[in-house]
Amino acid sequence: MTVQATPPGDVPAEELAFNFRSGRLCLAFVATVGERWRGNHERLRRPSDLARWCREAGLLDAPMTITSRELEEARDLREAIYRQARAVISGRQAAREDEALINSAAGAPPLVPVLRSGRVHLTLPSGEAGQAVLSTLARDAIDLFGSSACGRIRECAGPECALLFVDTSRPGKRRWCSSTACGGKERAAAYRLRKRTEPDGGGPEA
Repeated sequence: MTVQATPPGDVPAEELAFNFRSGRLCLAFVATVGERWRGNHERLRRPSDLARWCREAGLLDAPMTITSRELEEARDLREAIYRQARAVISGRQAAREDEALINSAAGAPPLVPVLRSGRVHLTLPSGEAGQAVLSTLARDAIDLFGSSACGRIRECAGPECALLFVDTSRPGKRRWCSSTACGGKERAAAYRLRKRTEPDGGGPEA
């Protein structure tokens, strides 16, 4: 299913910014749609947006060219990963069509890790850049959905968020994608509510 993009003039600039709070590459890619429950803000509006996401995600620092066809394929892969994650969260069986799409994307040569001055960098293999990026994302999704970490996929409890993330906390009871972002907003809202309902003076009378 293709996400219907909101017209650019109707979307605040901050809604088009990428975020990487999911704790997992493939789920960060899912987050290139904002406000899925309301606005469905498409953040990958043109091929250059996908190239920019790759740079900001730390996948590649070299220039790359993405075609319009690769952008469409990227959106299709993203939605398959999203539906698979939602199926996991709700305890449903994932659709075979989504698994097949993810597996197909993973079949292309992925980005190639190389060592440079003792640090790992990802480089493009021979072939199309976009296909290598999608293969890398699909392989990360396969690794996530096929591992014990699959049971740690969560949806942020923030009423204005719903970001999918992997709960890496020891007790496995995280409610928010970020304790400083959505968690902080929730605590601040709870504090304001308590202050409004407290008697004047903030405590019992003397």
